[in-house]
Parts: sequence; C-alpha cells; structure tokens
Amino acid sequence: MTGLDRALAALAALTGLLGVAASAAAAHTSGGETLKTAAQFLLFHAPAILALVGFAAAGVTRGALTRAAAGALVLGLALFSGDLAMRALVGQPLFPMAAPTGGVVLMAGWLLAAVAVLIP
Repeated sequence: MTGLDRALAALAALTGLLGVAASAAAAHTSGGETLKTAAQFLLFHAPAILALVGFAAAGVTRGALTRAAAGALVLGLALFSGDLAMRALVGQPLFPMAAPTGGVVLMAGWLLAAVAVLIP
C-alpha cells in the first residue's frame, strides 16, 4: 500500500466520521434537511473511496486511474458536502458555485472509477 493509498484511506475514514457527525447535527439543528443531504453523501461515498483504494493497492485496476477516481470523490465531497454544511450551520456558502462544482467533480470521479475498472 502506497503513501497515497494510506492518505486516501484515511480521508475516507474521516469522510465517514464527518458523515456520522453531520447526521447527528442534522437531527438537532435548523437546516437539518440540507445537513442531512451532506451527511448522506459523505456516508455513501466513504466505502466507495475505501474500495477504490483497495482495488488500486491490490493491483486489480489501473492504480493511477483508480487513485485519481478516489481523489476526485474526496475533492467533490469536500466541495459539495462542505458547501451544504456551511449553508446549514453558518448560513453562508463555502464559496459561489462550490456545491455544483463539487457535484460535477463527484460525477467525474465515478466516471473515472468506471473507466479504471473497465480498462484491463
């Protein structure tokens, strides 16, 4: 397992942690629906990132492409879920167009994952 694999796996674990924390906060704050959406995205993607790292580390897929897919998911989550959380908790966006940009990066990450799995 490379240092990048370890970093991505650690970020995936932090993604799961933040998803649990955001779920709990959503149950106790106003703006809970927005925060709930951020939590769901974090929790749904954490295992996917771990799986991509495992595929790359095991040599099952093209490592660089698979790691790029995992990195795109992490970046997309930071932008998308980060923006939603900021809006719910602080009342201000992360920056203009952060959530849509994050959504596009997430979709690109999933496309990269599909390509990485299909290319022998």
